Amino acid sequence: MSLSRNLFAGLANSIWSALIALAVVPLYIKYLGIESYGLIGFFVTTQALLQFLDMGLAPTINREVARCSASGSLKEAGSLLHTLALVYWCMAVVIALLIAGLAHLIAGHWLQPKHLSRQTVEHAVMLMGLVVACRWPVGLYQGALIGAQRLTVSSGISILMTTIGSLGAIAVLAFVSPTIQAFFVWQACVGLAYALSIRWAAWRIIERTETIKFDIDRLKRVWRFSAGMGGIGLAALVFTQLDKVILSKMLELEEFAHYMLATVVVSALYVLITPIFNVVYPRFSALVVKEDVEQLTKLYRLGTRLLATVLFPIAMLLAVFAGDFVRIWTGNPALAADVAPIISLLAIGSALHGVTYLPYALQLAYGMTRLPLTIITILMAIFVPLVVYFALTYGALGGAIAWLILHVVYVCLTSWLTHRQLLKGVGGKWLFQDIGVPLILSLLAGLIGHYVIQPSAIPTYVKVAGTGLLAAAAIALSLSASRPLRDALRSAFGRNHGVTA
Repeated sequence: MSLSRNLFAGLANSIWSALIALAVVPLYIKYLGIESYGLIGFFVTTQALLQFLDMGLAPTINREVARCSASGSLKEAGSLLHTLALVYWCMAVVIALLIAGLAHLIAGHWLQPKHLSRQTVEHAVMLMGLVVACRWPVGLYQGALIGAQRLTVSSGISILMTTIGSLGAIAVLAFVSPTIQAFFVWQACVGLAYALSIRWAAWRIIERTETIKFDIDRLKRVWRFSAGMGGIGLAALVFTQLDKVILSKMLELEEFAHYMLATVVVSALYVLITPIFNVVYPRFSALVVKEDVEQLTKLYRLGTRLLATVLFPIAMLLAVFAGDFVRIWTGNPALAADVAPIISLLAIGSALHGVTYLPYALQLAYGMTRLPLTIITILMAIFVPLVVYFALTYGALGGAIAWLILHVVYVCLTSWLTHRQLLKGVGGKWLFQDIGVPLILSLLAGLIGHYVIQPSAIPTYVKVAGTGLLAAAAIALSLSASRPLRDALRSAFGRNHGVTA
């Protein structure tokens, strides 16, 4: 499968998912109210936090399938997939029971609703557990498909299920029952359908045979990498979700909903980040197996430069026009005023977070779980006091301030520690050329947009168009400064072929 085809499939999935997510939020608020939307935000945070129970198994199957694919023995991954699948389905049941048991405490002592009854919140939390359980096995089978470099299949199923889940929920709320309980029941049904369909797709590609059975020996062979990934995942979840956990306790449900609304907007940036990671990670793993350091270095730098070239200008555009966007999106000027500053800070921090995905993929491709765990541990020591102080001082905005500071440190730290051990001699070029040039150009465009275009007494659409042109100019200038990236894009788009796996 070509990298360009996989990248296009991943981008299509991410773009469509982001558009659907943005489109349905105003309708969710309309039918459910802002407090119930806060419960949806709490569900998203809960689902993310429970990923630590994955114990690193999804990235493990990704890496192992990629390695088997590179050596031409894809069927050998079938036994491991079957073994991990049994663990996953059992864990799904545990999750449903765990959340059901904690629902009473969460509704009574954690969340702070004003208008929703305690019973309504408790029932909603119990249904959240059912939704998470139904969707739980998706990550494993998705990891297998990505490792086999079948992002077209994975993305197609994801697009279909996202559409059914979101638009179907609107239909249920509009024509059946405008309640948060009905919303979560529908999501549970769609989640189960998603898990079963992607399971079928994964086994169709890996070709399940009658001889496949639960193999504890295969599990033992990958446990060290899986345990390392589990530790990384746990630490990463804590420092990426800590702001949300603290704010869900400190703030009233309505104000917490504002913060989660901002995260929904900023999550659109991951439209670019996630597909590129999903494409390069299995490719990095294959090149490591082949010991092709030259091609690995080339792909690593090109991937970083491409991501930074597109990501930074878009984040700048979002940061400058956050208020106008939310006002147009929701039709609520007061809500836009509350949410805009949070979006601006989260957008810049998330863009910086995005470029760290490539060093992380490189670390995993080499099987170096200790390195990312060390980085995350250091970041945790910095982030915990940051988020506590700023959240206590500035509330929802404080979480965004801490997020931005964290990722300024993250970029510098991951560059230093990664390139001391891997691809030596690349660190300075990666930081100052591949990231620094697009970042500086985007900041200059953002300053012009903020001080020249934004204050002007002109229609909003003209402001957005003007800043869009500035973003396009930043992208064009960044491309002009990187001949290897221009050549790679010309090859992928102009001649309709790319680097093949």
